[in-house]
Amino acid sequence: MAQLDTVKLYRKSSVMIPMRDGIKLYTVILSPVDYTLPAPILIQRTPYGAEPGIENDSTVACTALGEYYGSMLKNGYFLVFQDIRGKYKSEGTMEIHQPLIHNKIKDAVDESTDTYDTVDWLIKNLKGNNGKAGILGISYPGWLALVGAVDPHPAMKAASEQACMADLFLGDDFHHNGAFRLSYGFEYTYGVEFSKTESEFPFPQYDLYDWYLHLGSPANVNTKYFHRQVPTWNHFVDHPNYDSMWQSNSPLNYISHPQIPMLHVGGYFDQEDINGPQLMYRHLESKDTFRRNHVVLGPWNHGQWGRDEAESLGAIHFKSNTAGYFHALQKRWFDYYLKGIGDGQFDEAYCFQTGTNTWKKYSNWPPRDSHMKKIYLTHDLKVSFEKPTTVNSSVSYVSDPSKPVPYRTLPIEMTYGRGSRWGSWQVEDQRFVSTRPDVLSFSSDTLTSDITVTGKIISHLIASTTGTDADWIIKLIDVYPAFDTSEYKMSGYQLPVAMEVFRGKYRKSYAHPSSLVPGKPEEFIVDLHEINHVFLKGHRMMVQVQSSWFPVIDRNPQKFLINTFNARETDYTKATQRVYCNRNLASYIELPIVSN
Repeated sequence: MAQLDTVKLYRKSSVMIPMRDGIKLYTVILSPVDYTLPAPILIQRTPYGAEPGIENDSTVACTALGEYYGSMLKNGYFLVFQDIRGKYKSEGTMEIHQPLIHNKIKDAVDESTDTYDTVDWLIKNLKGNNGKAGILGISYPGWLALVGAVDPHPAMKAASEQACMADLFLGDDFHHNGAFRLSYGFEYTYGVEFSKTESEFPFPQYDLYDWYLHLGSPANVNTKYFHRQVPTWNHFVDHPNYDSMWQSNSPLNYISHPQIPMLHVGGYFDQEDINGPQLMYRHLESKDTFRRNHVVLGPWNHGQWGRDEAESLGAIHFKSNTAGYFHALQKRWFDYYLKGIGDGQFDEAYCFQTGTNTWKKYSNWPPRDSHMKKIYLTHDLKVSFEKPTTVNSSVSYVSDPSKPVPYRTLPIEMTYGRGSRWGSWQVEDQRFVSTRPDVLSFSSDTLTSDITVTGKIISHLIASTTGTDADWIIKLIDVYPAFDTSEYKMSGYQLPVAMEVFRGKYRKSYAHPSSLVPGKPEEFIVDLHEINHVFLKGHRMMVQVQSSWFPVIDRNPQKFLINTFNARETDYTKATQRVYCNRNLASYIELPIVSN
């Protein structure tokens, strides 16, 4: 009999598993070779292709599957991959991120029922299973893990949603606070929905900054390219505001509480789904009466913890393999719930601390011992813990939609194209825009002691525009010493530790946008998400404010429109943006500071 730590090979088989409505889903099963003990079933459902590229009845080495899976598989699991409806070898049709409806419509099917039917078939037909199943996944498969844990099969004992997309209007893939994510939305929806398999849009050039600029209004997408053949793009056009379609599509409305143990996993620098894991953890935590809802946050981009190594991101080094730490935790999680191994004592939160590059454990997240402190923006482009004393001070800049601020250095490669730097742009040195006249950079004095910021950051921007709409991009930045003796090439580096955009017309309601009044100062409250970062002694704090972030965010015409997707070229106009920095109108950021 094989020992628990000696499973080296897995044998591949495949089957079309029938769902309750007769549709069959293509399912790949990897079974441990020469393993005689009952083994649990680990499931990943995906729109990206379940086929591993090997023939049925052939074997694959456990090590070839990578540490993300292999750390668990070496001790004996069944690993199952499944194409969801309408993708690759599965039957049916697919539309992105549909809500759960099985409890509302008789005989309806959705991703929850498909998961239930899959588990039921596997438990009944997979010889040698121990009667327990778990589900996990990153990105879209992370959302599938989340909804697969709703009204689960009795054999489903644990789930881990990772980099899960949540509310697609308030945050994550397609919108952030109502601002539309143009380049990502265009390329992703085309790639997933234009054909049954993934495909890339046939761009005529490598650097896409000018291509998107010359595209003009988003109205041109259907007119010139999609011709209403991409369903989710049509949703963008037909539902420009937070209406009932977006609200019903939000997991906040169709998932109420954790029905099985849930491990949420996210990255501070996730360029696609930074909000989802944090949002869903908080949402489910409010109804977690059994202490089975937990969160892991690391210094990662989208799904970086799924790799064998994660010691750095872009130019930023974390001094250890942060992925290895997570793999060990994930193994302990599923081993306990699916095999009964271990004591089941899990901390509420496991959150990497950037700056000091250490893992921290918390009994509450965010920790309750933090205290809020405000850092104010001043008229002389400083950041201060002291409220401004001036009477009428403000700072202004001109925002021109014909010359938008790029969100990263050129070239802007195709999101998933050859040579793309999409994965690391959220840690990119912000000096590339700090000298632009349409970007305000407020800087603190050199810090004389460490400042630990742990939890949610909220920006309160008091601003006005000469237009009738405006985007506000807020960045909290860690500025490295002018001479960083620990690593000279990092001298002066401007590391963004939190960034977000807010579309001004949604300041009162995401469902009912309203025009800004030209010249009228208003407060724009922007959630910059949760971080765990230490601004080290000798560094400086910086806050940047700008009004375009192109082409990841579409250009705001700076003229109020109910539907920006119907903008005309003449709607795009220059505007003067004014940020107020005085004792009566004080712009500031709330920082949750933990005493060192």
